[in-house]
This record gives sequence, C-alpha cells and structure tokens, in this order.
Amino acid sequence: MDIQLSGIGMTSARTRERLVRRLRDVGIGNEQVLEVIRNTPRHLFIEEALAHQAYDDTALPIGHGQTISQPWVVARMTELLIAKKRPNKVLEIGTGCGYQTAVLAQFCDELYSVERIRPLQDQARKRLLQLGLARVQLRHADGGFGWSAQAPFDAILAACGRPDIPQDLLAQLADGGRLVMPVGSDGRQQLTVVDREGDQYHTQTLDAVRFVPFQRGVL
Repeated sequence: MDIQLSGIGMTSARTRERLVRRLRDVGIGNEQVLEVIRNTPRHLFIEEALAHQAYDDTALPIGHGQTISQPWVVARMTELLIAKKRPNKVLEIGTGCGYQTAVLAQFCDELYSVERIRPLQDQARKRLLQLGLARVQLRHADGGFGWSAQAPFDAILAACGRPDIPQDLLAQLADGGRLVMPVGSDGRQQLTVVDREGDQYHTQTLDAVRFVPFQRGVL
C-alpha cells in the first residue's frame, strides 16, 4: 500500500490498533465497524500538522468552523445506522472533510452526501477519489432540505446538531428506514435514532454528544 495511506509513526497500523482497542473498551461492539475504522486512514482527512493526533479519540478542526468527528462518534453513529440491516441507499448530511463519508461508503451500495461549504466538499472529493470511493455522490447544497430527487433513503445520517429533526429529512426516509442524528442545542445534543414504520416514526434518545450546529445556506 502507498505509504501515505498506510501511515508511519503516529499514523501507523500500531497506532490505529490502539484506537480500535479503545473503541472496543468504550462500547463499540460491531466488529465490521471496528475493522473499517482500523483500515480507513483518518490522517488523510486532516491537516498534516495534526496528523500525530489522527488516531486519538478526539474531534479535530478542519477549518471553516467545522471539525472532524471523534472516532467514537463515527463508529457509534455507523453501528446504529446499520444495526437493523445493511442499507442499500444512504443519505449523509454534512460531508465535512469526508471521513465519516469514507466509513459509511463501505456499508452501503449507494451513498449521497450533502455539504454546504464548497471548499470542504472539494477536499472531501479528492480524498474519496484517493481511496477509490468515486461512486459516492456529492452535492453542494443546504443539507436541511436533504436530497429529494434521490429519495427515498434506507438510512439517513446527519453529522450536525439542531434542536429538532427537519421534516424534509423524515419525509425522505423510506418505510423501514432509520435516521441517526444529534438533537439538542448549545453544543450539547443526544444521539437520536428514528425508525420509520409506515406513517409512524419511533424515536430513541441515546448518548450525549457535542456537534457543530446545523446551519442553513451555502458557502
């Protein structure tokens, strides 16, 4: 493998293995998710100056007031999203640097990802291509509206917090589908899972988390 992908020193396989052990210790139980976290080079998605922190279980800045989610959050949201079944078609709100996107792409057949900040989307596209994930469809738009032209989706993941769940997203969730997103305000949210059964939406409120706020408009 290309040394840039495999990593050396603080980005090496040994460092990644320590992260996987930590995630397992704090409750991540899906071994497929852990394997994808182990093999997805998180250091590619952050600035080189922060590469030595790439496999710490912490969020890191990626510019434009945004962060790359801590690995535990990425792993937890992914295992919740696929817990019922492997989704065929997934919508992601908030591509960001593309790390969660790269993880999600390995658990579905079709992935559609919306990002409101163009420079972040451009960087994510390059990284995804570098990893051979060219089939991911990216859109520069306000994520609060979802991607209605491609709906319905078997699963929806939103990587930004807001006080409620946009009705546009619920409407684009397929019957039998699942939505996972942080819900709350003031930088304090709880991971929330919504399962759709016909016209009924069943909600579970789970772990406390901190996400950047959901913002409207495009940049």
